[in-house]
Amino acid sequence: MNIIKNRRYSYMISLVIILAGLIMFFTNGLNYGIDFTGGTMIQLNIGTFVEVEDAREIMDKYDESASIIHAGSGKEELIVRSSLDLGNTEISNIVDEFVGRFQMGPDNYQAQKFGAFMGKEIRNRAILSIGIAALLMLAYISFRFQFKFGVAAIVALIHDILIALSIYSLLRLPVNSSFIAAMLTIVGYSINDTIVIFDRIREELRLNQKKGLEETIEDSVKLSLRRTINTTITTVIAVGSLYVLGVEDVKVLALPLLLGMLSGTYSSLFIATPVWFSLKKGKTI
Repeated sequence: MNIIKNRRYSYMISLVIILAGLIMFFTNGLNYGIDFTGGTMIQLNIGTFVEVEDAREIMDKYDESASIIHAGSGKEELIVRSSLDLGNTEISNIVDEFVGRFQMGPDNYQAQKFGAFMGKEIRNRAILSIGIAALLMLAYISFRFQFKFGVAAIVALIHDILIALSIYSLLRLPVNSSFIAAMLTIVGYSINDTIVIFDRIREELRLNQKKGLEETIEDSVKLSLRRTINTTITTVIAVGSLYVLGVEDVKVLALPLLLGMLSGTYSSLFIATPVWFSLKKGKTI
């Protein structure tokens, strides 16, 4: 695989994605959902199942990025979430259109407005949680392995978070509390793959002391590759099924998990390992 020799190509791929995401972020910012921006939620009890596409034809006139999901035991209700602060007149017009098109009762709805305070609190707590987790992981890996292993693992961890944020920024995907929950999950998943590979490297260094460092790393990755790929495939199938078959609220959680799992596998092989090699040899990354 020549992971070490070709490490600059791996770095370049990640750097291009992250830089593109950062440019988009500083140009347009992230597409924050209702949890961060505040907005309006309308719950409509239509009394019968309505396709989301049909409901979106109405909502697109007011907010094209509004979230629409089903609720109720028979999916006879719709929950519409908009990051816009819709006025009473606009809410009344939306309800009137649903009444006229789907013959729902004119009073079978609830409307609520949300502030952004809770979203900011979740964001700040998530950043703090990731920071504390990274420090604890660094301490643990330094104790069980060595400090340079810990630094390389944290670099890969930061890489995965930046990649996910960059993709969300580039594709203008909505960032909400589900995204935060997925990021916290990715932190644990990514570090697990990295530790497995580092453990194999440490074992190979102990058993084959006459081998060169680069050869030992390549052999260790090859020995760990089947397990890493199999683990990733099984988890991607499970989460992918949730994304394909799930409702919209499930999809917004499954998508960042999918991105994080793929990025975590990539970073464990092509970021963390080469970074540790460079630190070990005292070379420029």
